[in-house]
Amino acid sequence: MKKSVLREYAKLIVRCGVNVQKGQEVMIYAELDQPEFVAMLVEEAYKAKAKKVIVEWSYDKLTKLHVRYQSVKTMGTVPEWQKARQQHYCDTLPARIHLVSEDPDGLKGVNMGKVAKARKMSYPILKPYIDKRENMQQWCIAAVPGAAWAKKVFPGMRTSQAIEKLWEAILSTSRVTDDPIKAWEEHNADLRKRCEYLNGLGIESLHYTADNGTDLTVGMIPEAIFCGGMEVSRQNISFNPNIPSEECFISPMRGKAEGIVYSTKPLSYQGQLIDNFYIRFENGKAVEAKAEKGEELLNTMLTMDEGAGYLGECALVPQASPIAESGLLFYETLFDENAACHLAVGAGFADTIRDHNNKTLDECRELGINDSMIHVDFMIGCDSMNIDAHCAGGKIVPIFRNGNWAF
Repeated sequence: MKKSVLREYAKLIVRCGVNVQKGQEVMIYAELDQPEFVAMLVEEAYKAKAKKVIVEWSYDKLTKLHVRYQSVKTMGTVPEWQKARQQHYCDTLPARIHLVSEDPDGLKGVNMGKVAKARKMSYPILKPYIDKRENMQQWCIAAVPGAAWAKKVFPGMRTSQAIEKLWEAILSTSRVTDDPIKAWEEHNADLRKRCEYLNGLGIESLHYTADNGTDLTVGMIPEAIFCGGMEVSRQNISFNPNIPSEECFISPMRGKAEGIVYSTKPLSYQGQLIDNFYIRFENGKAVEAKAEKGEELLNTMLTMDEGAGYLGECALVPQASPIAESGLLFYETLFDENAACHLAVGAGFADTIRDHNNKTLDECRELGINDSMIHVDFMIGCDSMNIDAHCAGGKIVPIFRNGNWAF
């Protein structure tokens, strides 16, 4: 891939993704797959007047070794230096860039029960720091191709060819054009108009149906609004949390979901795949989950904590989106969730509450925003997906027909 094109992509992530501010610290989280691009990203952050840029590397093979040889107690312990680092993040509010590139099957064989126990130990200690930073920071998740990921998407190609093809797919769907920032300004404007229409309907619930058996009704929080594309932090800094992004999303009312929903794409969770699954909800909570592949992992996920089995997000994405039209299955949620309507179990988004800046996080949760240590998106959209909005006064408004917007 031409370095000039990658430079534009790095600039997009820094300027439009996290929108680095003068004197701000920047954290970059990356795998070992594209070090040259990471260096390019670091340079662009400094050109945007970042005070300091820190890169934290990860590697699935090391993660597997840690899980294999460390005890649950060791994995779940949060030492004082980690608490100090968390406090530093609360004090400085760095912009966070997450580059995904890992192998979708990279943690296959890992003892996920052990990982879950360790997370349950550490999360209560980390949660106060996480809550304190809620909606305070800019963050952006973007992607670069890893060799194993590229071969998963393009299995019939040589590794070098697969990486190049995956670069092309990432850049195309991320709107890295001759003027990427302008392209994103126009895209954000379109998403904003769709959200404004949805927010004017007075939606009380969404009813999902599809030929695969999906029949699910999800209740809305009266104070909640649809959001999409660009967001604004409590520091009044605009940013785009996902590159790419095609969704208009909202956090539903905790405890208001009835029916069954079927997945339409594989879910890569914790480096392992869950495929061909369904989840049945009663009184808002997942009460049954079956999968052809990864069923044990699916049920572990849904019982991570009290809120893990409740919905935290409803996202609307048309089948006519660039990612869906590419015809590719990415095996990566950042892309696959932007190719189809999806739901998420776990934590909801406080910033979907109207006037959330004048409310505390606890107040947003009291209104119905779900709280959990996880937030996992899974794809449910398909060509036969219909969604109806049941609105105040009994009016029913079609939102999706045959997988695409009905307005």
